[in-house]
Parts: sequence; C-alpha cells; structure tokens
Amino acid sequence: MIFEAVLFDLDGTLIDTLEDIGDAVNRVLSKKDFPTHAIPTYRKFVGDGSRTLIERALPEKHCNDKNIDACLKEYVEDYSRNFNVKSKLYFGIPNLLDRLKAKGVKLAILSNKPDAMTKTCVDVFLSKWDFDVIFGERDSIPRMPNPQGALEIAKKMSTPPSNFLFLGDTATDMKTALSAGMFPVGVLWGFRSSKELKENGACAIIDQPLAVLDLLQGLSVNPWSVI
Repeated sequence: MIFEAVLFDLDGTLIDTLEDIGDAVNRVLSKKDFPTHAIPTYRKFVGDGSRTLIERALPEKHCNDKNIDACLKEYVEDYSRNFNVKSKLYFGIPNLLDRLKAKGVKLAILSNKPDAMTKTCVDVFLSKWDFDVIFGERDSIPRMPNPQGALEIAKKMSTPPSNFLFLGDTATDMKTALSAGMFPVGVLWGFRSSKELKENGACAIIDQPLAVLDLLQGLSVNPWSVI
C-alpha cells in the first residue's frame, strides 16, 4: 500500500521535551518536599497525559487525589511558562517535514498533552509546516490509546485510517494506531525502547526520520526491522 497521510505523536516523536517536562515536575515536587527524579526517569512517566505523569512522579504513599490535583495545577502553570527552555525538534525532523510537504503528504498531530499546550508547542516549534489537524487531550475525547481522536482526525482529513502511517515512540502510540486501523511505526529516537514498541504492535521500527519516506512508498519491511 502507498500511504497518503502521516499522523505524528508530539512529545518524543517530533519534539524532545523531556528535560522541560522533568524540570517542571521536579520544581513542583521540590516545593512540596517530595523527592525529585533524574531526568531520564521521566522517560517512563510521560506519554499518558499530565495527570498520569504526576501520579507516576509522586511517592506511592502520597499519591492521593488531593496531592495529585494540587501538583497537577502547579505543574501546568510551571510548564506553560517553561515549555521551551530546553525543548527542541529532533535532528532530521525539519528535513522530513520539508520532504513530506513537497510530496503533498497530509500531516496531522495527536498528543496526550493538553490540547491548548499541544497547539502552543506546534506554534512555537513547528509553525513552518502546515498540519491538517492538531489535537491534544480534550475533555470531550478519551485520551490515547483510545482511538477516537485518531479516527476523528482521519474523518476530518477525508482519508481512510488504513492510509495513515502513525508515528510514535511509546506503547500508547502503537496501541492507538492498531485500534484505529492505522499502520503503527515506532521511532527509536524518542522516550521508550524498541522492546516496548515491538511488544505493543509496531509494524515497523525506524531509527532516523527520513526512513518514513521509504514506508510511504509501501516498502515491504519485515516486522520489527529497523530502517
């Protein structure tokens, strides 16, 4: 099959946001006298929405609704002021997006980051490229791995789900793609391991962005082969 659209996850796929996210959570935890975490630890915490991020970062014995709500509020406020201190596009992403636009490929973004923050990040880091649809987490739509957001994007773009490559770096992304009937592509430059991507349904795994161009042309790849 030749694919005609690419749906991207945001954090860990297009933008390396780990340090800014981790720094913001650590500042909140420190203010409340909870232990902080080394930045690489946040690779295991991100990907399933801001509330889950806070739940994972809090000490187990203090992980209750009161603390989660308080820390989440402060995290959102802190991160909204500091989301672009260290974050940057991954190497090769600008070139990939230029090539995709030149080919007339449709582009979209789906993230579990709150919708307003998702759009702000796109405005700051990705304004050079036009995306047909940009969705973050919204109250009206269950967050990934529920496929509803991905299917809404396909409908808005008048493109069958089966004609999408879905690029992501976590189990959540792979599960979403499979549930939506899209082709799940795991990326190795993000936050999680090849093992996680394989175990959760990746049909291809890539270690550099331009490999997407081969997949678009229907290049036959062995399951889990790295291209």
